[in-house]
Amino acid sequence: MSGLFGQLNSTVNALTAASRSIETAGKNLANVNNGSYARQRVVYGSLGTVQTALGAESMGVQAVGIQQLRDSLMDQQVVREDSTLSSYESEQSAYKRAQAALGQTVDNSGSKGSTNGISQSLSNFFNSFQSVASSPTDVGDRQTLVQYAGVLSDALNSTDASLAQVQTDLSSQATTDAGNANALLSQIANLNSQIGRFEINAPGSAVDLRDDRQAKIDALGKLMSIETKADTNGSGEVSVSTRDAGGALVPLVTDATVQGLVAVNGSMVTAGSPAKALALTGGSINGALTARDGAIQTLRDNLNLLASQLITSVNSAYNPTAAVGGDFFTGTKASDIAVNPTVTASSLVTSSLGVAGDNDIAQAVASLANKVFSTSAAPTPDAIDGTFSQFYANTVSSLGQTLSTTNEKVSNQTTISNIVTTQRDSVSGVSMDEEMTDLIKYQQAYQASARMIQTINELLGTVINSLGA
Repeated sequence: MSGLFGQLNSTVNALTAASRSIETAGKNLANVNNGSYARQRVVYGSLGTVQTALGAESMGVQAVGIQQLRDSLMDQQVVREDSTLSSYESEQSAYKRAQAALGQTVDNSGSKGSTNGISQSLSNFFNSFQSVASSPTDVGDRQTLVQYAGVLSDALNSTDASLAQVQTDLSSQATTDAGNANALLSQIANLNSQIGRFEINAPGSAVDLRDDRQAKIDALGKLMSIETKADTNGSGEVSVSTRDAGGALVPLVTDATVQGLVAVNGSMVTAGSPAKALALTGGSINGALTARDGAIQTLRDNLNLLASQLITSVNSAYNPTAAVGGDFFTGTKASDIAVNPTVTASSLVTSSLGVAGDNDIAQAVASLANKVFSTSAAPTPDAIDGTFSQFYANTVSSLGQTLSTTNEKVSNQTTISNIVTTQRDSVSGVSMDEEMTDLIKYQQAYQASARMIQTINELLGTVINSLGA
């Protein structure tokens, strides 16, 4: 390989290698804003050496492949932290919707802006009974009482219906997310198949397919908690799994096969083949179900207890003889509480004796506003603890505390996710400054190789011309 022709051959290889490096640097720059892209580098390899009369001589270098700069451990950490963040964000969104369903802003200290909420309706209801107790024959006060009673029952009805709709929406969200997860699992399995075929004789060479697969894994992690593991057979394929309630791995994707579909069945999420109940720790599916079956269901349960105690206590005071059809409220819970149709401004009962101007019944109902109930009362426990206003304030305060805690979790987890993403980007992300520097370096190498070829061409011309002479 010594001589001008040998040098020409090795220089052509160097020129080709520099050209490939320039193309790769340009591709990196084109993907500088592509979050799922891992930067690439050309891998150089020696063509070997030959023994000549002058000793060992290098045959030059060549571009033997493209290396993807990706850290699998960092990828797994990003997926894990983003999955946790997605779960918290899903909960946060659900609690904000529940807050809107209450018709007021709440925090961990109680309610705010509640002029049209249940709290104000309770206050108006009992205050209007106090007004009637002060002026039993006043038609205006009696009409106001019936009106406020209707507003209170409507507020409980509509709030429960709104919260029920929030839960229904969360169920639909979880089901939709499960469908999206199944689509991603299918795509990951398909990419595994393609990568396995392309990398049979060139491990690690299907870099664009690997980027696409990692993007799908990142997206899947935002829907549900998953774990990934590269196959040990060198095929380039990865397995995807999650955990069941016992902590055991549940395979989701093995090589190019999806191992059963993800499904939401009530409060249970199942996957695998055969289907197993999962214990999700992250992802939007987990967040939606946690909010639906946790704080929001507790809120609805407490509203039912409030309505039940209100119905029982008011009816007992308003209809002490339990006369048929004489109750003030009908229904048993928040969804069906209503003012008895027989209760009107003219038929409103204010006295047990029916004497005009007497107010013992109106006063008895009004006094319920300050009555302290107890779930441990004997012989018959009450449905709530504290007064009506206190119980409701504690109920919305609990939601406010949950929302506040979730907001803090989202903030903290966002910081963590940003940190690990930055760490991954330091390995896999494209640095414009670095790529521009490399581009200049490869361009200079290309120009040097081109000039070398030009020089060899001139030397060969001189030799040929000399031989011709």
